Amino acid sequence: MEIVKVQTRSQWRDFHRVPFRVYRDDPYWVPQLYLERKFHFSPSHNPYFEHAKAEFFLAYENNEPVGRITAQIDDLYLARYNDATGHFGFIEAINDPALFARLLATTEDWLRGQGMKRAVGPVSFSMWDQPGLLVEGFDSPPYVLMGHARPYFAPHIEAAAYRQAEDLLAYRYKIDIPAPVELRRIMQRAMQRGELRVRTLHQKEDLFLRDVELLRDIINDAWSNNWGFVDMTKAEIDDIAGLLKHLLRPGDVAIAEYRGEPAAFAAIFPNVNEAIRDLNGRLLPFGWAKLLWRLKVRHPRTARMAMMGVRKAHQNSFIGAALALSVIESASVFNRDHGVVEGEFSWVLERNERVRQVIEWGGAIPYKRYRIYQKAL
Repeated sequence: MEIVKVQTRSQWRDFHRVPFRVYRDDPYWVPQLYLERKFHFSPSHNPYFEHAKAEFFLAYENNEPVGRITAQIDDLYLARYNDATGHFGFIEAINDPALFARLLATTEDWLRGQGMKRAVGPVSFSMWDQPGLLVEGFDSPPYVLMGHARPYFAPHIEAAAYRQAEDLLAYRYKIDIPAPVELRRIMQRAMQRGELRVRTLHQKEDLFLRDVELLRDIINDAWSNNWGFVDMTKAEIDDIAGLLKHLLRPGDVAIAEYRGEPAAFAAIFPNVNEAIRDLNGRLLPFGWAKLLWRLKVRHPRTARMAMMGVRKAHQNSFIGAALALSVIESASVFNRDHGVVEGEFSWVLERNERVRQVIEWGGAIPYKRYRIYQKAL
């Protein structure tokens, strides 16, 4: 067995091939599009690399790629927490505990060489991307931008002396479940008094860009006390703006204003995984046409609420819960009216009881659990 740094074109090809071997008989795995993954790992295309650096490792056995992992250091994280923590991510390997041990040891050695004293992961690449390892809920496909794993991943990582740092939950919900009566009354009273107004994302270019920056401001405020939080940068929200502009419809994003000030928002993404599941990661020769038809004509029947936030000034109050309800309901009703029947809230910190309560009031049920591990170096 040999572990190498990914440098050549053929090694990059093998790096992307590893999941196809790991999940080749897993009926629930969804191959991500190769072109999208290529851009995601590229420092010239992914704004994460404006404040972070990473190393990529690939394991070979008998000249066949059998495992992969990344090691990364985020300068914004270190500036905020000053705790000498580095991260690992994108761990995928065949069922071999010795292989997992060697992959993890390789990242640990690299992190130690960079002066780090703790390893946390998997975080792929950041908390804004796909954090956590799936440890419960293997019997259904992942939603868009959520991870998948084999059941043997967790015990092999834990055998390398990694312990739970945090758990993240994904909730499944029916799109037409009515909101709790008490919260609905609070929301309706606020609307009747003119204190609460919900609108969609502007489409005119200058107003759209202003709204995108507004979303970043709300989420950086709303999430600032969350475990592992790092501010979303302007470059990162601008990158997401391309997705918002071309993939989302105006009603997929709801913004709530309370007493004239933007106070909350929610964004629902169509579950692209539903549309790409059988494309085997490729858009050519006919994958692009299938994807376009499935997204623009047939439309996915499932959607993921990937972003939601309420400003801290309103958190831990009934009006804060009503704000959350108003944006969730607005985006959900729009999707219901456009053929969506089921959705996922993800991800939510297990310790975030306030947000979990609001979600569960609406009838959502936790059905997947993702774990972030840590280890002293």
